Amino acid sequence: MKARTVARHTRESFKSLLRNGWMTFASVSAVTITLILVGVFFIIMMNLNHLATSIEENVEIRVHIDVAATEEERNTLEEEIKAIPEVGSVTFSPKGEELDNLISSLGEDGDAFKLFEQDNPLNDVFVVKTKDPQDTLAVVDKIEKFEHAAKVRYGQGTVEKLFSAIDMSRNVGIVLIIGLLFTAMFLISNTIKITIVARRKEIEIMRLVGATNWFIRWPFFLEGMWLGIIGAIIPIAAVSAIYYYAYQYLVEKLAGSYLEILDFSPFVYQVGGILLLMGAIIGIWGSVMSIRKFLKV
Repeated sequence: MKARTVARHTRESFKSLLRNGWMTFASVSAVTITLILVGVFFIIMMNLNHLATSIEENVEIRVHIDVAATEEERNTLEEEIKAIPEVGSVTFSPKGEELDNLISSLGEDGDAFKLFEQDNPLNDVFVVKTKDPQDTLAVVDKIEKFEHAAKVRYGQGTVEKLFSAIDMSRNVGIVLIIGLLFTAMFLISNTIKITIVARRKEIEIMRLVGATNWFIRWPFFLEGMWLGIIGAIIPIAAVSAIYYYAYQYLVEKLAGSYLEILDFSPFVYQVGGILLLMGAIIGIWGSVMSIRKFLKV
């Protein structure tokens, strides 16, 4: 396509936006409201996914070694655990370290357990982490069958509920975002359809003078794209401001824990780029659907 033709289509698309002021306002408003909701949902879902991943990465299996096991038997058990394909790492924690951790975790109440430092009743432990947290239960089943594995602890009951909640939240978020995007596409499609109906005579004249179908369609495509891009500007600003204040608040609250949310930068710029792209795609898609269904050229 020649540069002169591109410039002509661009001018026509802007003129159409100005001529159909109220329709433009309606379309931009629809995109703005929808993308604000999409942006907020997207930020929430991405951070929930990040938190879920952090929690999953901290799911560990604690294998209590039989107190009667010799060093050779302990080494054999370690090799058996490492041989499991799903296992990512195996760390040995002697019972002295286990007692220190217990005392530290209980704070002042842990002082009472210092009496056991000379005669420690705890077991040596292998701390096992899987390559994929979802394989935790399968690995536990295998380790429980090994000799000298006295007890295997992994947060039974809690881990299953955690994985179930994580999967559900991810699926619900995806469905909501897709639903909002299709709503925006439908609204823009209807708005552009009205514009097309109002300009049928102009389109008929263009056809009579020999204009091709694509020559007629291009201004509508560009018009839809501008509607989407303009409608994305406010959501980008709003979502950036919301996340900035949310980030400042949550960083302080989560300080000291293993939980963390996504850094403000570059995450907010990535979200802004995605919203801008979504706006453009929604606008173009709305134009394409309107022209294909309602414009006979």
